[in-house]
Amino acid sequence: MAAGRGRRAKAETFTARWRIQWHRARVGLRRSAVDYFRGDGSDWIAFVGLLLTIPVLAAMTLVDSVWCSPATLVLPIIAGGLLLRPASLLGLYAAGATALIVESVRLGPYTEGPSRVTPGVVLVVAACGFFGLLTAQFRSRVGVPWRRGGTMLFDLRERIRVQSKLPKLPQGWHHEMALRPAGGQSFSGDFVVAARTNGGRTLEVVLTDVSGKGMDAGSRALLLSGAFGGLVGSLPPHTFLPAANGYLLRQDWDEGFATSIHLVLDLDSGDYELYSAGHPPGLQLSAGSGRWEEKAAEGPLLGVYDGAQFDPVKGSLRPGDVLMLFTDGLVETSDRDIVEGIDRLTGEADRYVAGGFHGAAWHLIEAVAKDVNDDRALLLICRQAAAPQTVH
Repeated sequence: MAAGRGRRAKAETFTARWRIQWHRARVGLRRSAVDYFRGDGSDWIAFVGLLLTIPVLAAMTLVDSVWCSPATLVLPIIAGGLLLRPASLLGLYAAGATALIVESVRLGPYTEGPSRVTPGVVLVVAACGFFGLLTAQFRSRVGVPWRRGGTMLFDLRERIRVQSKLPKLPQGWHHEMALRPAGGQSFSGDFVVAARTNGGRTLEVVLTDVSGKGMDAGSRALLLSGAFGGLVGSLPPHTFLPAANGYLLRQDWDEGFATSIHLVLDLDSGDYELYSAGHPPGLQLSAGSGRWEEKAAEGPLLGVYDGAQFDPVKGSLRPGDVLMLFTDGLVETSDRDIVEGIDRLTGEADRYVAGGFHGAAWHLIEAVAKDVNDDRALLLICRQAAAPQTVH
């Protein structure tokens, strides 16, 4: 029995050790794969894989050059330009050139048939290698391998989206927010930063429209959204836009202006102040009259000149009232002025009065400015009416 227990213990020890080693190998392989995808790991795996494809393609060409042309060598050359670093890429090119020489010698002169190594094939392979090397050197100078480029763009888009998230409001309040970049892209020059200050009793929201659109505006929007997010709640409300204006001036961008609207809302009383920097006016729906009223504050564009003053307009949201803030891409186009755009927007918004504007922001953009080649943003702040009490 003792001998049997000893054999079982030995077997269990061997099995346990094998499992531990297998687990470590899997973890190491997964970490290497993650590092390689992010651009932190070595490119030797890709280099070895592509290097092995060259003799395989060369052998297939020698067997049947009609179905496997000598020009197929451009496939690993192109892949290498995307995957490898410049030093590894030169080694791959040397292997490709050797394969072309072997093919030309074994297949005979190109004058004997079109399936030989012709000068055109050599030029195509060389041109692909040249542009691949330029691409690899550019990535090396920037310091961002292609595998990490997509991750960085995705992270950029997600950061803008997260920073545009509005804080949760207390009972009796509802908000809607929708952002639509120009041309169906993932990056927008419109962004929102918001925070609850004064012990949560005040909501501060800043809606900004950066000049330009798409990727160019998206990178500047990310920088400004981070800066504006740090300023909101850290400064008195009346000093926010002057500070933002000074920050924009210090960037010294060629196309560095922006429009912005800053809402400071007391969530207890419904009173608010609206500061504007060259931004389209806000619109308030009065539940009593059912009419929309423009709330236009005075102030110049951000980033134009120093010492600018921004004078607020004041108002109050009563139960059932709605405040709508938007960027100019929603109401202004080349063939439609802002007055006509606002009329169309308020006309469409009237359809949602009875439903309480739940889910209305996205649908309003679809109805008013679906195919506009400009960034569009719409923000709705609703103070919900008290539910009527049933008398028994």
